[in-house]
Amino acid sequence: MKSIPTNALRYEQLAAQTRRHFLSQGGVGLGAIAMACMQGKSPLAIGQDTSTKPLMARAKHVIYLHMAGSPSQLELLDYKPELNKYSGKECPKEYLEGKRFAFIKGVPKMLGPMFQFQQYGQSGQWVSELLPNLAKCIDDVAVIRSMTTDQFNHAPAQLLVQTGQARLGNPSMGAWATYGLGSENEDLPGFVVLLSGGKTPDAGKSLWGSGFLPSIYQGVQCRTTGDPVFYLSNPAGIDRGLRREMLSALRDLNQAHHAQLGDPETMTRMEQYELAFRMQMSVPEVMDLSRETQQTLDMYGAKPGFVSRAESEDDPRVFYQGNDPTFANNCLLARRLVESGVRFVQIYDWGWDHHGSSPGESIDETLPIKCQQIDRPVAALIADLKQRGLLDSTLVIWGGEFGRTPMSQNNVRDTPTKGFFGRDHHPYAYSMLMAGGGIRGGVSFGQTDDIGYYVTENAVTPRDLQATLLHLLGLDPYRFGYQYQGLFNRLIGPTDEGRVIQELLS
Repeated sequence: MKSIPTNALRYEQLAAQTRRHFLSQGGVGLGAIAMACMQGKSPLAIGQDTSTKPLMARAKHVIYLHMAGSPSQLELLDYKPELNKYSGKECPKEYLEGKRFAFIKGVPKMLGPMFQFQQYGQSGQWVSELLPNLAKCIDDVAVIRSMTTDQFNHAPAQLLVQTGQARLGNPSMGAWATYGLGSENEDLPGFVVLLSGGKTPDAGKSLWGSGFLPSIYQGVQCRTTGDPVFYLSNPAGIDRGLRREMLSALRDLNQAHHAQLGDPETMTRMEQYELAFRMQMSVPEVMDLSRETQQTLDMYGAKPGFVSRAESEDDPRVFYQGNDPTFANNCLLARRLVESGVRFVQIYDWGWDHHGSSPGESIDETLPIKCQQIDRPVAALIADLKQRGLLDSTLVIWGGEFGRTPMSQNNVRDTPTKGFFGRDHHPYAYSMLMAGGGIRGGVSFGQTDDIGYYVTENAVTPRDLQATLLHLLGLDPYRFGYQYQGLFNRLIGPTDEGRVIQELLS
């Protein structure tokens, strides 16, 4: 291909730019230059990559288990026996006045814990009877009982904890991690997403998007059955050699296009095509659970090739079974993926929104089923990583986007009956788990009041969680960011309110 003079290339780039784009980008650029000058920075640095290199990373990989819908902390991890004294009585006014709830109407009745708790391990952690397997490895886990958020609807709360903002358009944690660190395996994506529960979380695929970062850093959704990645296989009549020739020709065209217009997304597209070609060989092997021993499969409760009916129903909740191995399969795949060098594995399990207002979403019946689905696999994941020497370098996180109220939800029926006990969304206090990757095991961090309504000690926000995650990966949460539209954007947002939770670190 004949080379084009530099001046001619520059002319072509400017000629391809519309007046609207020039004015919009020029305005932002002038503002950025002015801001940089006021801050004593060189305008030449604007738009450059200011990300920092990882320093003293304690974790190399992350497995984030998000229970979409938000499990009830009062039935699982935050033991509140005092709440039983008020169960069935009207909620005091001070817990209602000036508060906004998603569904509660009028004056609801208090609802005591519906399951038994017991202390486990040398740390004496209180754990629900619904999590017997997790209770056995509780000394390897840090329990945060003082999470709090400012969002009480699913999509904004999910976006806040996963992307750092309650609105669309920002990179997910996995995208930030792979942008900063890349993948340890060039034949696999750095960020992989696995789903279970029958539906996508309320905030949709934006939860694993790349936002304003190059799209090469977005999460790649994989499946446990069939083709692991949609459209990864070659079409009928196309062999691997022909596909290589097609991609080479496409690469030449894209390089010529990039030389003319300088669009960075052109290079990203080329990288994605090449990664997909390499993944055709590497992904099927990594995703093949039949390569595991029967002992390992039994430890997780996994079943290779299993397809749950709940994954294809309009309302999967009424078809949930406690022995459904879909989540277990994903946990085992997560271990295989990090073992193969994937940086960030995100598992979303839908079906934890237990309002009690319709069949299949109750605290008394559906919550035990969901716990049965996840208890064994999560405990197995921690134990398996530990026995393989991977837990020290793999950060495991479990939790939802907010908590559940100490009051019973009452928008459908004032007096709950069997199969219809539920709790509304509760942003003021909830619980999460962290293990491995530089986290101290056996830690109980933070406290709530006697009924689990407010945090009373060591409040932890989503930004604190994000700052701690980046710190463990060796990325400075305050300096690690990306220049976009004249702003230095960070996962923890524009202020320094997010803090690294030093008390959790080993």
